[in-house]
Amino acid sequence: MDPLVASMKVAASGLEAQSTRIRIVSENMANARSTGDTPGADPFRRKTVTFAAEVDRATGASLVQVSRLGEDDGEFATEFDPGNPAANEQGVVKVPNVNMLIEMADMREANRSYEANLQSIKQSRDLISATIDLLRASQ
Repeated sequence: MDPLVASMKVAASGLEAQSTRIRIVSENMANARSTGDTPGADPFRRKTVTFAAEVDRATGASLVQVSRLGEDDGEFATEFDPGNPAANEQGVVKVPNVNMLIEMADMREANRSYEANLQSIKQSRDLISATIDLLRASQ
């Protein structure tokens, strides 16, 4: 298989993986304040993404894929909010185990990785176009 096509496949797998990661981080950020519906109920639990390398049999290239979507089993924080419907008898509410600083860092890293993979595809496409132009000019 052509190395340029193989590099595009590798970058495309990275785009797909980072797209999933961005979606999961966005869900975490959107639900950072989602509490349970009833007193003592667990709130939203932070979601995680795990990647794995997979060898493409056609090209022999190592691709990335999402191997597992999981949940962070960390402890929930608590806040005193007696007016919240999820508050227990003492007025304490469990809040999600989402740290916005971590989510922002994950989002930034995923975005930069996505952009790098996209740039790699653009470079490969430009090299293929240049090769085609050279072949046309030589005829």
